[in-house]
Amino acid sequence: MTLEEIKSLIKLVDESTLSRLSIKQEGFSMNIERGGSAPVVATAPAAAPVAATAAPVAAEPKPEEKEGEFITSPMVGTFYKSPSPDSPAFVKPGDRVGKGSPICILEAMKIFNEVEAEFECTILECLIEDGQVVEYDTPLFRVKRG
Repeated sequence: MTLEEIKSLIKLVDESTLSRLSIKQEGFSMNIERGGSAPVVATAPAAAPVAATAAPVAAEPKPEEKEGEFITSPMVGTFYKSPSPDSPAFVKPGDRVGKGSPICILEAMKIFNEVEAEFECTILECLIEDGQVVEYDTPLFRVKRG
């Protein structure tokens, strides 16, 4: 886990009503606990058991060398393919979208933020599952520009 990812998590806890966040990843675990006015961070070897008190942060997918570019997450949040559970997805593979077209929603601290295409493109692949927590700069979609 990078220093920037840890800083993002600390900021998330600081700006939320969470009192504790525990994360366990390959060979690494971390507990962030609010103690007074600021979060306190404690790390431990991954062998120590860690109870999950909040949704785990998704590991950044390692994209294979495939055709296309990536649309990445502009923030930490929960990814949603559609505006509501019973609505169709904003986009699916094969769809052509124009610049400014909504492609997904990211929820951060109970605020739903529409993510728009930054350029005209064709969606090749959705890389994230509905309801998955993503980090800043996590690839969301593989696209072909134009």
